[in-house]
Amino acid sequence: MFEGFTRTLIPTPEATICVRQGGSGPPLLLLHGHPQTHVMWHLTAPALARDYTVVCADLRGYGDSSKPPATPDHESYSKRAMARDMVAVMAALGHERFAVVGHDRGGRVAYRMALDHPARVRGLAVLDIVPTGEHFRRAGMDFALGYWHWFFLAQAFDLPERVIGANPDGFYFHRGREVFDAAAMAEYRRCYCDPATIHAMCEDYRAGATFDFALDEADRTAGRKIACPVLALWGAKGQVGGWYDVVGVWRDWAGDVTGEALDCGHYLPEEAPAATLAALAPFLARVTG
Repeated sequence: MFEGFTRTLIPTPEATICVRQGGSGPPLLLLHGHPQTHVMWHLTAPALARDYTVVCADLRGYGDSSKPPATPDHESYSKRAMARDMVAVMAALGHERFAVVGHDRGGRVAYRMALDHPARVRGLAVLDIVPTGEHFRRAGMDFALGYWHWFFLAQAFDLPERVIGANPDGFYFHRGREVFDAAAMAEYRRCYCDPATIHAMCEDYRAGATFDFALDEADRTAGRKIACPVLALWGAKGQVGGWYDVVGVWRDWAGDVTGEALDCGHYLPEEAPAATLAALAPFLARVTG
């Protein structure tokens, strides 16, 4: 797994971030989702490393990255804070401008980075998401039942922490774990059973329902747009494409948007790595060429 990649811990002003780096060429940052780690890219990162300098990072609070203290306003686990970490990581590695691909929570960090640091992001690919503010603003019964964990994890400390901590395996991947490689699943489990990680992940969702939502609403009402090209990919067997016109939603947020559904569920890079790579290839070539 990740043959030819190096693993290191990179200190930033606010957190220490665990990264794997490999390959050569234009820089490409890959950001994972919940409750996973950078290991979710193990089927795609080596192929991408043939053409790009690939950086796979654990978000703050996840994996082997540090877990900063929570703040009353949840800003310390906001996507703005996580984006600051990643800009600092890429700068420490010598990459001032780069493309970014983010899945799930990593996609939320990635689009916030594109909004807050437009000079840094050359191209943005978001996997199986629409903006956080759009989810909450349009929420109905289907979304509340389908993404119920958004509302549970956002509850006040320490109710979700105690419930999850009593049986992490019963909460995370209680079904569907067969889509994951056994070694990757073992790594996810190692991390999501850590009480500090459980708390950090709850803070991530508390931030989503408060700080992140407020940022998205402020940008939406101000008409602020993502400046770089955007590629939106989603799983045809998942929920996001059933709830939204995914490309249409993203076109409210950026001027240059393309996208397509892939024949898989939510975990595109692990369920359909070949299709994910095929969809990313022309986009990445365009934004980094």
